[in-house]
Amino acid sequence: MSRERFEELVGDALDEVPNELLSLMNNVVFLVEDAPPDGGDDLLGLYEGTALTDRGWDYAGTLPDRITIYRNATLQVCDSEQDVVDEVAITVVHEIAHHFGIDDQRLHDLGWG
Repeated sequence: MSRERFEELVGDALDEVPNELLSLMNNVVFLVEDAPPDGGDDLLGLYEGTALTDRGWDYAGTLPDRITIYRNATLQVCDSEQDVVDEVAITVVHEIAHHFGIDDQRLHDLGWG
């Protein structure tokens, strides 16, 4: 799958997130990369930043949080385009949850881990 098509699927996944939730997100950007810089080939997505629940009075002026979705790892675990659509949607929700301060254990308990 081309990078352009994969980016389109990430955009489609974001379009499915309720506007009420997206409007609560603050200072975050979404990126698509082929692979993480450290070579973690099994990493589908990564949230880097300060979760909303951890932000204090001194948060002002910081660079945006980053949610990165990794194309190659996602394509490796999927057998069809529909699998990619589903996996991208799950990964986007998973990483957004981290922005809201939800950890991996809670996501796992909720069926998103």
